[in-house]
Amino acid sequence: MTSTAVLSVRVRRELKEEAERLGIDIRSVVEKALEEEIKRVKLEGFRKLVEEGLKNMSVSVDEWVKAVKESRLQR
Repeated sequence: MTSTAVLSVRVRRELKEEAERLGIDIRSVVEKALEEEIKRVKLEGFRKLVEEGLKNMSVSVDEWVKAVKESRLQR
């Protein structure tokens, strides 16, 4: 079983009540949104690292992408 933690968040009362009326599983929605935001932030961090590395190598992002695609086609 996966370990869980309690998360307390304040939202507008009408928002919570409407979600409950519509049968929305708030926990699932919050968990999915948090997973997506974590993924987005990690990808943004990775993108920044790649851009910084390419700057240090004097290679543009487009040139790097092209080289990766060409490498894959040669397999």
